[in-house]
Amino acid sequence: MKMPKVNIKNLFAGLILVGSAGLVSAQTTQTDSANNTANQAAVATQSTNPTIEGLKKQIEANPKDTESLAKLAAAYQESSDWTNAIATWKKISVLLPDWAPSYYSQAYAYQSAKDDANAKTAYEKYIATVKPEEVEQNKKNLAYAYFYIAFAEQQSDPNKAKEHIAQSLKYDPSNQDAVKLSKTLNS
Repeated sequence: MKMPKVNIKNLFAGLILVGSAGLVSAQTTQTDSANNTANQAAVATQSTNPTIEGLKKQIEANPKDTESLAKLAAAYQESSDWTNAIATWKKISVLLPDWAPSYYSQAYAYQSAKDDANAKTAYEKYIATVKPEEVEQNKKNLAYAYFYIAFAEQQSDPNKAKEHIAQSLKYDPSNQDAVKLSKTLNS
């Protein structure tokens, strides 16, 4: 399997930050009009963003260039263009189906786009894709993924939510939001 030339350690560090930022966005709500305005601004920025345009041209020349695809997906995320970020991360996961960061990034983009069902599914795929030898370096992201799933399932399947929150706390026992959710689920 050909791995992308992206510096994986830097990408994981970035994803940890994204996961931390995602927690904040998971707990905040925006009005639909504010969200629409942000999406319109993202589309306007994207159409004039030379980085995005340059990466799109590189990918046209080589559609299997996973490094450029990852950079493009990150650029879309930076401009809050969640639709294109999701589509690009999906392309990467087709090319590299065993590369867990693409699923985590998809989940983050879905979550940012307020698509909770697909975010949950992508976090589940991320968890399933992390290899045993990668667990140590992915603890924070795994903790957040399990937390998100537990949060999403707390009403529909409390027992499953309890299992997921226990896993979340296993990977990050200091996460106060996970501790609170655990107390709520177990009371």
